[in-house]
Amino acid sequence: MSGEGQSARHVAIIMDGNGRWAKRKHLPRAMGHRKGVEAVRELVRSLQDTSLECLTLYAFSSENWKRPEDEVDDLMNLMRKFIKSDLPEFIANDVKLHIIGDWQGLAPDIVAMLENALEQTAKGSRTLAVALNYGSQAEIVHAAQLAAADGEITEDSLAAHLYTAALPPLDLLIRTSGEVRLSNFLLWQAAYAEMIFTDVLWPDFTPRHLFDALDQFAGRERRFGGR
Repeated sequence: MSGEGQSARHVAIIMDGNGRWAKRKHLPRAMGHRKGVEAVRELVRSLQDTSLECLTLYAFSSENWKRPEDEVDDLMNLMRKFIKSDLPEFIANDVKLHIIGDWQGLAPDIVAMLENALEQTAKGSRTLAVALNYGSQAEIVHAAQLAAADGEITEDSLAAHLYTAALPPLDLLIRTSGEVRLSNFLLWQAAYAEMIFTDVLWPDFTPRHLFDALDQFAGRERRFGGR
């Protein structure tokens, strides 16, 4: 599905546009988030049809706590429902769950559900990494503090303490909804990643859009700072 050129091993997506999707359809904002969860579900099911080893999704940033309380509560409840309903499917489809961010700062029941999901999916061959309570600047500061405690801070020592240290290098970053910014997501990891910004709102993003992005990636020439 990724063309005849290079194949992406690790793709990350900033899932943006749930609210605008709902507004355009004159629906409550919560309906946009629920439709967005369905888009996640279909994308995870499609992983077996790609070359991907890892798909990372920006689900809840550390800045999202600033949103209205009822919206945050709805997002947390959606998370509970998604973990409960989709965990058996993750296991059946050989998907390994990985969480990045300060997820232990979430509600205790969600933390317990995530710990169980991590344990149940530990042997999966493809990884779904979910960014929860995540902010890239805070991640870099935290990694630098750990590297300093261990000794000298170098690019390698800092990278070894990032939440993504166990994941393949980031190849491609996609953002939906037409916004063209990184929003404090994988700033270190995206240093030489290819990027695609699409006008498609996240609830309308399908596996076909992912396959098309992988085809675009396969046709790009990556220089990593060289000529």
